[in-house]
Amino acid sequence: MLSLNSINNLNIVSLFSGCGGLDLGFSKAGFKIIWANDCDKEIWQTYQYNHPKTYLDRRDIRVIPSGDIPDCFGIIGGPPCQSWSEAGSQRGIQDSRGQLFLEYIRILEDKQPLFFLAENVSGMLHKQHGLALQQIINAFEEAGFLVNYSLLNAVDYNVPQDRKRIIFVGFRADLNLKFDFNWLVKNYQIHQLNNLKKAIWDLRESALPAQAKNKTNRDTCILPNHEYAIGDFSSIYMSRNRVRSWDEPSFTIQASGRHAPIHPQANKMINIGKDKFIFDPNSIYPYRRLSLRECARIQTFPDNFLFDYINLNAGYKIVGNAVPVNLGYALAEAIKSYLTEPINIKQNEQSLQLSLNLN
Repeated sequence: MLSLNSINNLNIVSLFSGCGGLDLGFSKAGFKIIWANDCDKEIWQTYQYNHPKTYLDRRDIRVIPSGDIPDCFGIIGGPPCQSWSEAGSQRGIQDSRGQLFLEYIRILEDKQPLFFLAENVSGMLHKQHGLALQQIINAFEEAGFLVNYSLLNAVDYNVPQDRKRIIFVGFRADLNLKFDFNWLVKNYQIHQLNNLKKAIWDLRESALPAQAKNKTNRDTCILPNHEYAIGDFSSIYMSRNRVRSWDEPSFTIQASGRHAPIHPQANKMINIGKDKFIFDPNSIYPYRRLSLRECARIQTFPDNFLFDYINLNAGYKIVGNAVPVNLGYALAEAIKSYLTEPINIKQNEQSLQLSLNLN
């Protein structure tokens, strides 16, 4: 079993990896992703191209014995979130996808890494999931970890997007460490990249519309993946404003081309009734969805991170399901600090708590 004496060995495993946004954030912080898993064939080419040194296991996690997974320093990942989503049926742990959280815990218990990080949607905090959430926390603890969780907004961690997600961080119980999210806020909040102009201004004149039936332009884009979905807008989409200004952060990047935010070149939409908006007919610039590359920039992927797809809807899904790279990086740096400087962290936490009590 690994101990803190093996801190120079930062090999970690990624579960429910998607295209690897969280993985890239941890890699930037000095961790090495040695093994990853996702059974969604739509992401395989994208993941393998951008993470060529990582072994990608393509099997359903439910059939993978823990012994097939290498020993590792840490485990990261975001189990499927649809069953917890506020926009979905919210069946939570009763849904087969919600139960995949238990597969994550199974592997944690068997592998006993020094730490884990799990990410999921804010809907998990809905009151109807209270019992299930407590059961998950209990399962983490029974697996041998001291766990804490908090709702974070990616915009506070150098991501030009309002994106609220619940983050679980746990350390193996024998380390006697418990992650303090107040300490994370104090030490790792960065707001340098906090609006759309900083993120995508230079891309405003070069995007291409998709081909018929939202097929990719592929090699004709000036910048890879810089193409946007075409087609009608649903009544649900038109139920509220979908335009943020250049000086604001983006709305949450969704895993759907139909629900991609509108480019900030256009005027904000006009409310004409309950849950009913229209496009401003006086807008100087036309309304169009953000391109896939613009969404990737807002998710803080670098431009050399390439997305492979034939239909743009698959591309938007790949990008929208990812953890923003910069959020992953901030969390990775914080976790690494906990493991490399535990004494200093404890003193920092005590000083912070004293300050909070005095105020």
